[in-house]
Amino acid sequence: MGIFDSIKEKVFGKKAEAPAPAATAAAPKISLSAMTQAAKAAVAPVIDVEAIVEEKVKAKGVKLNWRESIVDLLKALDLDSSLAARKELAADLKYDGPHADGSAEKNIWLHKAVMKALAENGGLVPDALLK
Repeated sequence: MGIFDSIKEKVFGKKAEAPAPAATAAAPKISLSAMTQAAKAAVAPVIDVEAIVEEKVKAKGVKLNWRESIVDLLKALDLDSSLAARKELAADLKYDGPHADGSAEKNIWLHKAVMKALAENGGLVPDALLK
C-alpha cells in the first residue's frame, strides 16, 4: 500500500468489502421507482476532507499548518512525514518535476496533488486548497 493509499484510508476510512453476489437462476424484474431508489441509496456520501483533517488536528491539540504544508498534513493524519515518505508519495502521485527532493516547490506540488487526488476520489476539498 502506497502513502497516498494511507492518506485516503485516514480521510475516507477503510472500505467495507462488498459481499459476493448471490447466484440466481433469473434476474428479478424491478420497477423503475425501485431502481431510482436503489440508485439514490448507492450514491456515496460526500466526505468533507477539511472537516475530517480539522477534527484530527483538534484532537491532537497542536497547531498544524496542514492547509499549506504536506509535512503538517501527514502529521495531522498520523502518517510518516519524513523525506523518504514524501519521496514515496511523489512516486505514488507520478511526480516528474524538476525540483530537488525536499524542496519547497516539490512539497507545495505534493500538497496540491494530494488535495486534487482526494477530490478526484470523492472528497469534498475547498477550492482554495486546489489552487
